[in-house]
Amino acid sequence: MIRIASDSDKARWNEFVDNHPAGTFFHRFEWKEVIDKAIKHKTYYLIAEDDSGTITGVLPLTHVKSILFGSNMVSNPFCVYGGVIANDQNVELEILEYAKKLTVENNADSLELRNLEPVSVEGDWPTKELYCTFIKELSSDHDENMKAIPRKQRAMVRKAIKFELEYQIDDTLDNFFLAYETSVRNLGTPVFSRKYFRALKETFGDMCDVLTTTHEGEIVTSVMNFYYKDTVLPFYGGGTSKARALAGNDFMYWSLMQHAVEKGMKFFDYGRSKVDTGAYFFKKNWGFEPKPLHYQYFLNKADQIPEVNPLNPKYRIFIEAWKRLPLPIARRIGPVISRNLG
Repeated sequence: MIRIASDSDKARWNEFVDNHPAGTFFHRFEWKEVIDKAIKHKTYYLIAEDDSGTITGVLPLTHVKSILFGSNMVSNPFCVYGGVIANDQNVELEILEYAKKLTVENNADSLELRNLEPVSVEGDWPTKELYCTFIKELSSDHDENMKAIPRKQRAMVRKAIKFELEYQIDDTLDNFFLAYETSVRNLGTPVFSRKYFRALKETFGDMCDVLTTTHEGEIVTSVMNFYYKDTVLPFYGGGTSKARALAGNDFMYWSLMQHAVEKGMKFFDYGRSKVDTGAYFFKKNWGFEPKPLHYQYFLNKADQIPEVNPLNPKYRIFIEAWKRLPLPIARRIGPVISRNLG
C-alpha cells in the first residue's frame, strides 16, 4: 500500500532511510519539516508498507509551484539527491505510479527525481546529466589527507595557512549569513531567507553545523555542513571580499576536512556542480573525481525537461542584473524568488 506519510511516521521513516544502502541525508524526514516551516510548499512524503505494516519504500516529494519557474513535483527540492528508495523494484514502480498520479492531479509540468543512481522506470523518462557529484574517502591522518591533495591545490592550502587564518565552529548564523549572502549576490543568485537557515540548524541539530574562518578577527568565509552516515557534506557557503586574496575557500575546506575527521567522518561529499563550470574544476583540483548524477523526469504538461538553472540563456539578463543589486535589496527580495528555485 502507498500512502502519504504523516508526522507520526517520522521515526519509522528515518529508520528505514538510515538502514537502506541508498538512503541519503536528503531522504531524511526533517526536510519535510524544514520545507513546511520555512518554504511553505506542499509536501507529499510517500510511504510504502507491506501487509504487516513494515515500510518497504519511501519517496520525499514536494510541489514547487511558481509563476516564474513553472509547476513541478520534485524529489527532493533544495537538495542534490533524492528520488525513490525501496526494498525491491516492484515497490519502486508502485511508488512512482503514485507520484505520477499526484503530478497529474496537481496539474504539474513534470516530476523530477534527483538520483545518485538511475532508477528503473516504466515508459519514457528523459534523463538530465547536467550535474556531477564529488565524493572522496578521508584518512584519519591529517598529513595523509594533505598529501592526497594534488600539488597545485596543496600549494594554495599551504599559502592560506601562512596567512594565519583561523577557524571556529559557530553557534550563531550571523557570520555565515554575512559571507553567504555576499557570495550568492555576486554570483547573480537570489539568497535564501534567514528563516530557512535557522530551520535547517534547529531541525537537524547535531547533524548540522557552521564553520567560519577569520583573519585578524574579521570574517573571511563560512560554510554550513551536514553530517550523515560517516560523511560530511559542505552545502551552503560563501566568502567576503577578503576571501580571494587570502585563499579563504582553500583554507575553509581544508579546515572542514580536519574538523570532519575529528568528528569521525570517513567521506567528504563536495556536493553537485554543473559539468565544466568553475565549481566543477575547483573540486577536481582537490583530487575529487566527478560522478554523474542521473536526474530523471516524468513529463506531464511539459514537452521537455525543465531547465531552471543559471546556464539557461533566458535567465542570463536576470543574473547579470542581480549581480548589480545593492546587498540590502538583494537580501530583501531574494527569499521571495529563491523559495521557488528548488
